[in-house]
Amino acid sequence: LLPGFINLHTHTPMTLLRGLSEDVDLQGFLKRVWAAEGAAMDPETAYLGAQLGALESLQAGSTTQLDMYFHHVETHRGAVTVGTRHAGGPTFFDFPGPDHRSWDQRMAYLDSWQAELKEIGGPQVPSTVCPHGTYTVSEQHLADIISVISDWDNPLLTIHMSENRAENADVLSRFGKTPTELLASAGGLTGAFPVVFGHGVHLSDTDRATVAAANAAVAHCPGSNLKLASGALNWKQWHSDGIRVGIGTDGCSSSNDLDMWQAIRLSGLLARLTSGEPDTTPAIEVLRGATIEGARALGLGDLIGSVEVGKRADLQLINLDAAHLTPVHDVHALLVYAAGRGDVNDVIVDGELVLHNRRSTRIDEAELLHKARERGAAAAKAADEA
Repeated sequence: LLPGFINLHTHTPMTLLRGLSEDVDLQGFLKRVWAAEGAAMDPETAYLGAQLGALESLQAGSTTQLDMYFHHVETHRGAVTVGTRHAGGPTFFDFPGPDHRSWDQRMAYLDSWQAELKEIGGPQVPSTVCPHGTYTVSEQHLADIISVISDWDNPLLTIHMSENRAENADVLSRFGKTPTELLASAGGLTGAFPVVFGHGVHLSDTDRATVAAANAAVAHCPGSNLKLASGALNWKQWHSDGIRVGIGTDGCSSSNDLDMWQAIRLSGLLARLTSGEPDTTPAIEVLRGATIEGARALGLGDLIGSVEVGKRADLQLINLDAAHLTPVHDVHALLVYAAGRGDVNDVIVDGELVLHNRRSTRIDEAELLHKARERGAAAAKAADEA
């Protein structure tokens, strides 16, 4: 029995776009995927993709996702229908974006988000907002968002930050600031509310000091970063600088799955590679990154992220009766370097058994997979035509 994993950065509806953008860097990936999303990802499709993503997440022991995707109401509704703890919210671009909304339309939706979140229901999460990045949302627009959410009871802001060097160079050349400096100038790093950086691979010494002082967190996505050749986050250095590091999968279009077990293993291995030290970042520290540190990053550390009396029951049960898990000498190392999503037997979210013997207790899986195959084929065709 162990806590459910907290996926600190993902895009769950992108399950339907898995494999559509391969062998490219971040910028090439975005060009291809944004065209596909604009052509195929309407609200109904986002709902379906979120259901599929939530199911895949639960089957890999992930009970909470910090999710960034447009059509945020339908995305949230789809995820909680399957039974997961889903933190997501309005996504922002300066331009119309794949969902074809103007800036004024996005801001109008922002004011209603807390009421919509309450109406949909689901396990408790922060009121999340998702400006895409500092290269897609201006400093003034970031400041406008921050001004609104600063009056909320439990806001959280998540944003792509310093994912690869080309992004950093672009922001610096256009605005004369690093992405972190730009967000700080907009008032987003005062420590007044939780902030989660998606990726945060290429943070300067000054950037890291700013992040640590604001008690912001970095969602480390090793699978996506490796696949897009974005770089390798130095876990030991970031920790030494006082930055909370959680773990994420990113979306299925860039990392190709929502397997937190794989992200955890890669995190442990990359920590040793980037430090050059085989004894750095013990397995228990990596597990904490996927559980309690992720919970604290969301402002939910008093509710989830560990198995303690008085906390909500977000749990996973692992079947150790397997050749690759026998014998057990170091349970933490076993979980990080040997176990996988196929070993997850049961999952409980907010006290409810939502996965039993690897089957959903909430939805008809066969029906969902049938719909996903049909819509996935249509999305691929629309992407090719786009």
